[in-house]
Amino acid sequence: MKRFIYLLSAIIISLATAICSTSCNDGETYAEMRKKEKRAIARFLEDNDVCGKIKVITEEQFYANDTVTDTVANEYVLFNDDGIYMQLVRRGEGKSMKEMARENGDSTINRTILCRFLEYDIESGDSTYSNYYSESIVDKMLCNYNDKNHSFSASFTEGMMRSRYGSNVPMGWIKPLTFVRLTRHAGRIAKVRLIVPHASGTTNASNYVLPCYYEITYQLGKN
Repeated sequence: MKRFIYLLSAIIISLATAICSTSCNDGETYAEMRKKEKRAIARFLEDNDVCGKIKVITEEQFYANDTVTDTVANEYVLFNDDGIYMQLVRRGEGKSMKEMARENGDSTINRTILCRFLEYDIESGDSTYSNYYSESIVDKMLCNYNDKNHSFSASFTEGMMRSRYGSNVPMGWIKPLTFVRLTRHAGRIAKVRLIVPHASGTTNASNYVLPCYYEITYQLGKN
């Protein structure tokens, strides 16, 4: 009996050691995951099945061209502060949140924004999430703009993004609000395409160091 117990203990210890060794060898450091993310984004810029080869322009070029990106040339502007790439497909009609605040004489305003989106996992090469395919489903976020410090914040109040990732709106989704105009007219709404590194992405992207591609439309909702 004692021999059996000793043998069983030895087997358990051996298995535990093997499992630990395997997991340690397979584990990636944060620095390694960052390098993997950068390589994935670089490959996506060169060639991809979603939008083709991308031409990257600088912020200086973007602002010199009145914050317009050439969609025929497939231009995306790279923002150096956070590594987000953005193509402004349609600026949209209506007014920006900054214009709304100053027109109203308010330092802070809140607006409901309706979004349709496609989320694509750049590393795996899969469209992971979208509300494009149902007219009855739209994501809603309540957005706050503070004109004193020119800052935005937002939270999801309804929709698929809230159900999957929670109420926090990724900074990648907020970034375009500086440049788009908002209207309720469905045929004239703003649209952007984005490459969002993990640090500006969803909680899932941040946790697993995953870069994502997005197509997003922004429509002014009813407050």
